[in-house]
Amino acid sequence: MKKFLACLTVLVMMCSFASALADEAFIIGCIGPTTKDYAQYGLAVENAAKLAAEEINALGGIQFTVIGEDDEADGEKAVYAYYDLMDKDMDILLGTVTSGACMAVADVAKEDRMFMLTPSASNDLVPDSGDQIFQVCFTDSNQGTLSAKWIKENRPDAKVGIIYNNAQDYSMSITASFETTAKEIGLEILAKAAFSDDSAANFSVQVQAMKNAGVDFVFLPIYYTPAITILTQAKAASYEPVYFGVDGMDGVLGVEGLDPALVEGVYMLTPFDATSSNPMTVNFVTKYVDQFGSVPNQFAADAYDGMYILKLAIETAGITPDMDYADICETLISTMTTISYDGITGSMSWTADGLATKLPSVVMINNGAYVTAQ
Repeated sequence: MKKFLACLTVLVMMCSFASALADEAFIIGCIGPTTKDYAQYGLAVENAAKLAAEEINALGGIQFTVIGEDDEADGEKAVYAYYDLMDKDMDILLGTVTSGACMAVADVAKEDRMFMLTPSASNDLVPDSGDQIFQVCFTDSNQGTLSAKWIKENRPDAKVGIIYNNAQDYSMSITASFETTAKEIGLEILAKAAFSDDSAANFSVQVQAMKNAGVDFVFLPIYYTPAITILTQAKAASYEPVYFGVDGMDGVLGVEGLDPALVEGVYMLTPFDATSSNPMTVNFVTKYVDQFGSVPNQFAADAYDGMYILKLAIETAGITPDMDYADICETLISTMTTISYDGITGSMSWTADGLATKLPSVVMINNGAYVTAQ
């Protein structure tokens, strides 16, 4: 009986200690794909968030506990992940990673009054999903516009074609803004070929369309998984144009078994250059490589900035972890529009509708690494 009472006492003490820790640290939830096709995105976000939390916690002030959940880039699974995090006393959601999942979660998070800072859900409609959603990334339409302008300014003689996913909002939105801007600035598009998720295993028709039109510069507003297949099949067909991708292409170098020669010379619009000599970037890249064995992509960089943005907003507003998450949400909403942050993905501030004001850069893959494009 004494042993039982002793064990019960220890259990109660452990529970009390855990509760005390919860009151001392903000619990940050991460939702994203950490398995299946888009795992490179979700793993990068979760890894970087935890790395940033370690650094912030070591400073001895605000403390963060990061808890990750896998949604496989699926909206329904993202909602289940959200409820699981709510059961774990989440205070703030750093997510979700993909746009479709983010908007699915937003429907319930808005009603709950859970603050969301998404590192990478770039769809223009994401901020419209709730007044409590803010973005670290730039929007899809911005990517299309800036891509067209860069190509016009830096490759004015390029014979441009587009291969896009007509079943995906992300790809459709970027394509639309790219075409609109191209028309405005006089960038001619020689060919345009669509595919869907169901047809993403065979791109022979799309590749042949580009080849027949004489396209030598292919714009790919798509994710890295179909992009790799396109590059592979195009090379097999003796068609090797220059490729230009957007942020969904970031992470391609981390694909297991990829031959770096396949993506050599690929251009990419991104807010993050891992080769930058900026001391903040060097610190982040060095620590990330040491801990996770790979060079971080822009999803990781946006998540890393996201954690420091939360730190700044929390400090500015005087928020404490013992506050109710709904009160934290309302306070952060009013605070985000008053702060600005200089991070590894650029200098940014936020509009009242949750949009981040920052500009991306263009990099090129050279010898298996990103370099600033010239």
